[in-house]
Amino acid sequence: MSGIFEGKVALITGGSSGIGRATALAFAAEGARVAIGARREAEGQETVRLVEQKGGEALFVPTDVSIPEQTERLVGSAIERWNRLDFGINNAGIEGTPFVPVTDYSIEVWDHVIDVNLRGMFLAMKYEVPHILKQRGAIVNVSSVAGLIGGPGGCAYYASKHGVIGLTKAVAMEYATAGVRVNAVCPGVIRTEMAERFWKGKEGIVDGLHPMGRAGTPEEAAAAILWLCSPHASFITGQAVPVDGGVTTR
Repeated sequence: MSGIFEGKVALITGGSSGIGRATALAFAAEGARVAIGARREAEGQETVRLVEQKGGEALFVPTDVSIPEQTERLVGSAIERWNRLDFGINNAGIEGTPFVPVTDYSIEVWDHVIDVNLRGMFLAMKYEVPHILKQRGAIVNVSSVAGLIGGPGGCAYYASKHGVIGLTKAVAMEYATAGVRVNAVCPGVIRTEMAERFWKGKEGIVDGLHPMGRAGTPEEAAAAILWLCSPHASFITGQAVPVDGGVTTR
């Protein structure tokens, strides 16, 4: 532990499991205090417990990122508790199932995926940016390799993750001269609950998708997120960084 984020505050949506939880623990290990938003309260409180178990400080606020009032409340809770916000890690997302051709795709599923994956990113940044500006901090949005390539089925997921990258670039340009950096990470298949649910019984296919011959871990994705928030990435903004074991090199 270097304490590189000592005294700083990070807000993480979708912090109840997977990449979000790993990122919360990684920030706390580097001295940051962590505000966690997610829909699943028991799992979110478990992330808080894990952070505190390691000597960190965290709070959990039940949050559906597609609802403006809830997202604003999450940001406000972090400010009320610690009077600052340095980093926004916008990670909440859903895959939307079943993955079927566009002609069979449910309008209700389309709306739900876009609401969470893209509207949720917009709302998070809308409420985070005024506070992050004061600290000249950073934002990292979690997209996906699905934001860089296409694929059959899951049109809303691909569209939303491409949209996250476009939104990231737009906001990065809006605040580049103000000292706020905005980037995205684009994970390949990461061994999370969502991936295990979606790829159940297809582990060999998953490994074969990645030139490195394996799926990634939440900790590997978290490491990339922390790096983008750190002074080591001080001249990087508006980028979509693959964390994908080589998938997008093909």
